[in-house]
Amino acid sequence: MHGYTLSWLDYLVILLSLIVSIYVGLFFAKRQTDTKNYFAAGGRIPSWAVGMSIFATLISSITFLAYPGEGFKSNWILLVQGIMVVIILSGLVWIVVPLYRKVIGISAYEYFEKRFGAFARFYSSIAFSLTHFSKMGSVFFLMGLALTSMTGVNTYLIIWLIGFTIIFITLKGGMEAVIWLDVIQGFLLIGGGLIALTVILFSVEGGPIAIVNNAVENNKIDFGPYNWDFTKLTFVVMVVNGIFYGIQKYATDQTIIQRYLAAKSEKGAIRAALMGVFLSLPVWTLFMFIGTALFSYYQLSNSTLPADIQPDAVFPYFIVSQLPPGVIGLILSALIAAAVSSLDSDLNCLAAIGVEDYYLRFKPKSSEEQRMKFGKIVVVISGFAALLVATLYVLLGGEGVLGIVFGLYAIFSGGIVGIFLLGLFSKRANKKGVNIGIVVSIIFTAYAVLTSQKIGDSKLLDLGSWNFTHHKYMLGVYTHLIVIIVGYLGSLFFPHEEVHEDLTIYSWYKKLKTKK
Repeated sequence: MHGYTLSWLDYLVILLSLIVSIYVGLFFAKRQTDTKNYFAAGGRIPSWAVGMSIFATLISSITFLAYPGEGFKSNWILLVQGIMVVIILSGLVWIVVPLYRKVIGISAYEYFEKRFGAFARFYSSIAFSLTHFSKMGSVFFLMGLALTSMTGVNTYLIIWLIGFTIIFITLKGGMEAVIWLDVIQGFLLIGGGLIALTVILFSVEGGPIAIVNNAVENNKIDFGPYNWDFTKLTFVVMVVNGIFYGIQKYATDQTIIQRYLAAKSEKGAIRAALMGVFLSLPVWTLFMFIGTALFSYYQLSNSTLPADIQPDAVFPYFIVSQLPPGVIGLILSALIAAAVSSLDSDLNCLAAIGVEDYYLRFKPKSSEEQRMKFGKIVVVISGFAALLVATLYVLLGGEGVLGIVFGLYAIFSGGIVGIFLLGLFSKRANKKGVNIGIVVSIIFTAYAVLTSQKIGDSKLLDLGSWNFTHHKYMLGVYTHLIVIIVGYLGSLFFPHEEVHEDLTIYSWYKKLKTKK
């Protein structure tokens, strides 16, 4: 796709959105006097704003680009995960939010240590850090490539300019700036998607009805295949994956847990969690439908696509070739906003993990000023490291590099949901048993990644018929199940190990009955 020359109006809209972002960071800078304010906004954010922030954090620029691409080339099977998240959270939120607000300070992984010891906490926090650090590099990379294809501006310049802005906002404004920026960016993202979809729907003869009918005729609005096959991307695979993804995201992910702590009250945090996920599903559907509508649009209209265009590039191509000046700037601002709202959260949460899980362990008597200074150092180092990873992606070619990086962090990030579920629902699971489960999970994940990941045409480790052949989305499911099964059985061999039953759901249930 050839770069498009933006009008002065487009540049003005983008510039204004960046200026507003920087202003918000500076506005809240004066309140960042201690770690409670810096990492949890002093617990003073209204629930609706926290809900919008959770929503904006879940919707990154990957969603903005990948969902339309998937809707264009395939069907809506990826939405099954989002549907399962809504179902899981609707039951889980009443337990998880009160648990974290009562048991931890800032880090979600403090619960893991109180339940199963230091190794479980270190493993979980490192897994979170690796997962989100790798995600940050890929978000920068994909956003840079997309904006370059639409504007012609140098990819490195885009990545580093927006990266500096995100680091500055997070550094100065803390979680409070992050949340209120997420509110603005959430509305911008929804508005940008709705404008684009409206233009698509009414740009063909017959309007929305013709678009939808064509999509239905071509089986685009569908969630199949429905066969029972774990080696391919099927409805069943997405259902099972969605169950564990929902638990991992809303019960063990620091970016979400930190927002539970930022709300004014427990009930407000529960409302925020529900609002975040109930907003996310319609917006995921919106961007999936944009891809589906584009499929119909290019079949029914006189417009044609370049012969070599990839599915992920169809939506960007439509934006720059069919939308008027000003609107293009608004859509690009929404794309940038999607990246900012995801990345500023990651930086703040990585800093929180650095301070709470590591710095305080080695310097428990440190002052608030020292903790704040260390947290800000982590923000800067993490931000620059993510920018360097994104730059490396651009230099070496993205897809192969991304695959290797994702494979490496998968080895060290499996099983966290298993740890959490054992901690909450088992009165027998103990530290030694769970540690054995974690080690077995790491070994299994290493086997699965090495025997399924390729460099060129060769697998990293070829064991013939013993290679891991199931779909990559099942890998996370298996690692959690291994921790649950091995961790529970392993615990039976250490019956005298302390269990901390007061941190299980059964203790909470007894307390509720006592109150009644």
